[in-house]
Parts: sequence; structure tokens; C-alpha cells
Amino acid sequence: MSSEGTASKQREIQKQVEKADKKEKPRSSGAMQAGARRYPEPPFPKVHQDKPGSEADLPLAPMYDAPFYKGSEKLKDKVALITGGDSGIGRSVAILFAREGADVAIVHLDESEDADITKAAVEKEGRKCLIIRGDVKDAGFCRTAVEKTVKQYSKLDILVNNAAFQVHAAEIEDLTDEHFDETLKTNLYGYFFMAKAAIPHLKNGSAIINTGSVTGIEGSKELLDYSMTKGGIHAFTKALSGQLVPKGIRVNAVAPGPVWTPLNPSDKEANDIEKFGGKTPMKRAAQPEEIAPAYVFLASAQMSSYITGEILPIVGGY
Repeated sequence: MSSEGTASKQREIQKQVEKADKKEKPRSSGAMQAGARRYPEPPFPKVHQDKPGSEADLPLAPMYDAPFYKGSEKLKDKVALITGGDSGIGRSVAILFAREGADVAIVHLDESEDADITKAAVEKEGRKCLIIRGDVKDAGFCRTAVEKTVKQYSKLDILVNNAAFQVHAAEIEDLTDEHFDETLKTNLYGYFFMAKAAIPHLKNGSAIINTGSVTGIEGSKELLDYSMTKGGIHAFTKALSGQLVPKGIRVNAVAPGPVWTPLNPSDKEANDIEKFGGKTPMKRAAQPEEIAPAYVFLASAQMSSYITGEILPIVGGY
């Protein structure tokens, strides 16, 4: 084709695009709904809670029981220890692990009612649930939690590090030393202490799953300390996975975006919670039951035996 012909063809393409640009664009249909059931969309209830937050007291209950998820013995007779297992993502993970045939131990800080609800839900699945109350910042407690789990069930196959502390600070000057210390020790020390205590009991085929965050990938200007810890968790996951390959222990992380759990109403002010999750491409926050299957995937040797050192983002689209 001659240069003149090419130029003419390009002008025709340009005209076609200009015509298409003038078409009326379809209006947004609101939040994306592609799950087994319909999930809440903003606006969320204007609610603020004192730390550590209570799932039982939320006016809009998180959806955690995944009624359409059918178990298939992916974790048959396994034993899992889940920190922050009383509510939110941890609760949903405990239930799905039980549905897949695992007995669980859940660690919680101060939310006894939430822990009892989780225990009842696990037992409804026909499996056992041990409740352990304590602070993961304490290395001695972490050792005790592992020892109690092994004493109760005679083994340990899966560790889920999920407990977290998060409170926003608009400016670095507002982030006190005490606040910074609490975040780092809960989110980093807690993961380190639990892993260190658990690893001597884990065998070939076992798994460690850490809860990271989209803030550890993208950062969050009002969650400076929390973003630091989640980025650190991602690096810890990759580094520890390399150490444990010779032992046949896989280490991975799930990095959620906004999820409707007590963590956020006990961080943000009520007016901010109303719009929670609305800035994601899906225009809504996730529910715990939408995140928990990823933990089943990473815990199951049938599903992820060739996966270690990976960070799995579940962030509602990029």
C-alpha cells in the first residue's frame, strides 16, 4: 500500500473511533456482584467501635459462613492454629477449614463472645475448636498457644498468622511512639513469634499462611505503620519460604483489600466507614467468606503443593 493509502486508512480508523467516542456510555450499575450471593454495598452503617472491635456488636453482620461453599475433605484430619480466629477473616477461615475436615485452635485477644460464636460454628461443621486467649506480642504466650494446640490435638499442620492492630494517623507527627510500637509488635513480632513456636511441630506437607494486605503492596498514607508491617509480612513470607523448602513446609500470604470486619470500624470514624470499600474497582468491600477460600487453597496440599513464597492479592480489582 502506498504512503497516501496508509494515511487515508489511518484517517478512516480515526473517524470510526471518534464516532464511537460520541456514543452514550453505559451508566455504572453500582458495585460488582459476581459471587454466590449478593454482598453489601456502600453506604455502610455509620459505626465506630472501641478496640479491639466486636463482630457481635456490628449493626451489619459480616458474611462469614459461605453457605454455598461445599467441602471436599481438602484438609481431612488436619490441625490448624489461627490467630485472630474469633472474627472477620479468621472466623471464616476457621469455618471453611472445619468444613474441609480440619480441627482448629483459634487465638483471640479480648472478644470472648466472638470466639464462642466461632467455636459453635466450627462445631456445627462436625469438627473441634480450641479457644486460646492471649496477646501475640508476647513470645511466651505464642509458645504456650502452640503447646496447648499440640497437647489438645497431638499435632499441628497449619499455622494461619492473622491477628492485627490497625489505627489510622493522618500525619506522621500524629503517630506516637506507643502507637507505632503496638502496630509493629502485634503485626510483625506476633507473626515471627508464632512461626518460630510452630515450626518445630510442622512436618513435610505443612503450611504457614500469613495475612498481608493491599497496603503492603501500594501503601496507605493514613496507615503508615500498618503499611510498613504488611510490607514486612510479605517480605517475611518470601524469606521464610526459602528457609523451609528443605523441610517441605510451604509459606504463603494472602493480601486482602478492604474487608468488612471489626478491624475497620474500630479504626475509622463513622463517616468514613459509610464509604468503606467504595474506591475499589468493584465499588464495595469484600466479605470474609470471599477471602477465606484462598486460605483453603494455600493450606491444601492437593491444591497448592507447588506454591510457596507467593503473595496472593484479593483486592477487588486493580
